Amino acid sequence: MGTLPRLDREEVIDARGGSLLPSLADHHIHLLALAARSASIVCGPPEINTETALAHLLEQQSAGTTWIRGVGYHESVAGIIDRHWLDQHLPDRPVRIQHRSGRLWIINSKGLEILRSGSKEAQPSGMSWDKGQLYDEDLWLHQRLAACPPDLSQISRDLARFGVALVTDMTPRNDQFIANYLSSQQQQNKLLQDIVIAGRPSLSRLEGSLYGNRLKIGPTKIHLHEAKLPDFYEVCRLIIESHCESRPVAFHCVTETELVFALAAISEAGPVKGDRIEHASIVPGNLLKSLSELNLLVVTQPNFILERGDQYLADLSHEDLPGLYRCRGFLDHGIELAGGTDAPFGNADPWRAMQAAVSRQSYNSRTINTSEALTPEQAISLFLGELDNPGHQRKLETGELAHMCLLNCNWRKARQNLNANQVIATWRAGVLIHNSVN
Repeated sequence: MGTLPRLDREEVIDARGGSLLPSLADHHIHLLALAARSASIVCGPPEINTETALAHLLEQQSAGTTWIRGVGYHESVAGIIDRHWLDQHLPDRPVRIQHRSGRLWIINSKGLEILRSGSKEAQPSGMSWDKGQLYDEDLWLHQRLAACPPDLSQISRDLARFGVALVTDMTPRNDQFIANYLSSQQQQNKLLQDIVIAGRPSLSRLEGSLYGNRLKIGPTKIHLHEAKLPDFYEVCRLIIESHCESRPVAFHCVTETELVFALAAISEAGPVKGDRIEHASIVPGNLLKSLSELNLLVVTQPNFILERGDQYLADLSHEDLPGLYRCRGFLDHGIELAGGTDAPFGNADPWRAMQAAVSRQSYNSRTINTSEALTPEQAISLFLGELDNPGHQRKLETGELAHMCLLNCNWRKARQNLNANQVIATWRAGVLIHNSVN
């Protein structure tokens, strides 16, 4: 790239032989939920694995009157719990616990009492007041709690420490209010990353110029649930409308049925560049050809092999495991592939996802379909794509924006153990947003 003369008062960082890479991009994250998690208690694996451990954790929270927010619950801990179970262990303080799928909240009687009080609104269809189980009603819950969006300063600094300068927020309910809030956090220097925001169809009506060049409107998010699939032709209409607004679509697909539905809808409506499948958690070999023919991008989370692999091995059928969080299979079929952490439902450290893509190992060192393993170079490339074109890898070239991260060692050493501790500096468009250089 040539020699750069030092300008007056310009900082010089001695890389000492460390590798300078493009900064990382997390192509599937949920920023507000990630910030909220910092004020939550973890109620599931690997931190909490037994009913006794969860009961003890809750009983320790009895002092106080404010809400307790739990996250990460899985039925392997204590089965399908309800308000009666919660009441046994935390009766006098409101508590809500989120299933790790993100779809279900379990609420105790004290919490239900607060949610009922003074409400003249129509009751949410996803609520079972008897069981204290609330499905797919996050917006209603936020409104009832009068929740203010959390400050993003800490999680943004954490992401910068990982080398992340670019993110795509994939929260389905993202709308103009959220876009405005994220932009304001950028303007206050609390959100250090550039961002693409996916979400509701209503985002299409926003003028991109409102937010400058640091926040862009991304795909329309279509969140499929196998147990309650939407009308097929309504989804096709939504795809066509999004395409007419120059917005691709992003389908949440964690089961084979959801993926088949998404592929059929995109095929019927007609695909455009940028249409994408989020997660692609289980992809049988016979569907790889369809993904390739439709020229779809897949955004996957190999970190779940590490974080949930042991549970997958216990729960999934033998037939499903070969298609679980594929990586190499997509590349071998010419399918564009990018990576996201799905934080807070996954760990926000993308280096853990990279290492899992290479090792295909669970927490208990059990391997899952090693034929899907990537090389370290392929693994890091999952997080080097452009925000608005994740399948196209950014490079450090003359004329490119200076989105960069510096490692404390050369790549030959770094590739042996992909680890966030190797990141010592991160830049977004030439602005230093993380610096731990001695």
